[in-house]
Amino acid sequence: MYNLMMKDFKLGLNPLILVLPFVMGALVLIPGWIYFIIPQYFFWITMPNMLWSFKVQNDLIFTSLMPVARKDMVKARVSVIVILEILHIVVAMIYSIITVHLFPNVTYYFFAPFMGFWGLCFVMLAIFNMFFIPMYYKTAEKSGKAMLASIGAALLFSVAVQWLGIQSPIVSDIFNGSGAHNTTLQISILITGIAIFIAFTMIAYRIAVKRFLKVEII
Repeated sequence: MYNLMMKDFKLGLNPLILVLPFVMGALVLIPGWIYFIIPQYFFWITMPNMLWSFKVQNDLIFTSLMPVARKDMVKARVSVIVILEILHIVVAMIYSIITVHLFPNVTYYFFAPFMGFWGLCFVMLAIFNMFFIPMYYKTAEKSGKAMLASIGAALLFSVAVQWLGIQSPIVSDIFNGSGAHNTTLQISILITGIAIFIAFTMIAYRIAVKRFLKVEII
């Protein structure tokens, strides 16, 4: 399991991809920006580059020749995806602490980068995983349709919830108003988002394993 993950990191990831969260995460330092875009760089840049690298190197055939179970192949790949997703969000969260202290009086038209907002980001990535992982493991090689469907679903969620945050005074108050300074409320939203992320990813993983066991690898 560990060796499979290291294989993915060393062979499937350009080192610059690991730097990306630290570069794009710094966009949180822009006061009043559309922060939902920041974790989306994961599925706009990181995922396409990683999948392309795996395909070019015939990683599926190479890994299938190793003495490892297919279940472990899926578990390792999903673990790598989750680690990269968490890296994107956690780095951005650290930057957001600086932003909140540097610009305490900013008027936010979009979601402010408080803890509750990052809970929404975890839900967005949970939706991405729920669509991408099972669809990808129908073949474990072709990713076009899976990427389109998962990115579309994640974007639809982010646009819908951001629109609700602008249109609804109640939602706006929770994330940008007095609710943003309610630590208990913000932590509750963040924990709920993380719980949804874990649950969706586990469900997606189990479906992916069942599908991958039926794939014929030539």
